[in-house]
Amino acid sequence: MAGETDLDTLIAAMSPRLAEGVFVFATVSGQSVPAGVSPRMTFREEEGLTLVLLKDEAEAAGLEYAFPCRMITLEVHSALEAVGFLARVTSALAELGMGVNPVSGFFHDHLFVPDGREMDALDRLRTLSAVPSGLGEG
Repeated sequence: MAGETDLDTLIAAMSPRLAEGVFVFATVSGQSVPAGVSPRMTFREEEGLTLVLLKDEAEAAGLEYAFPCRMITLEVHSALEAVGFLARVTSALAELGMGVNPVSGFFHDHLFVPDGREMDALDRLRTLSAVPSGLGEG
């Protein structure tokens, strides 16, 4: 189950895929997910429980939220100890003036990019993966 660690291989094989739906970030006090909510991700912080979930679901549950975004999954199985992969990817998106919230799962990395900028992000990621060493012009 070991993932890829070679940076050039990761960049060339990342195969970005856009998920359906608009996601948002919300937080709830306490340490449990509200009933009827199925977040894509949870993260416990001292201040509360962060939820990443579909915007429609957050609205239906009456949750306040921030950062309407789209999720792009990088389909390559990246090793958790891989060095520089997300730095290279997020730097390429920063060149477009785009904020990104990256999340690493066990198998893949996921990028939450601003809603409405997903095609810019996909185009840039595909260009990055097509250029040897991922070091092409922005």
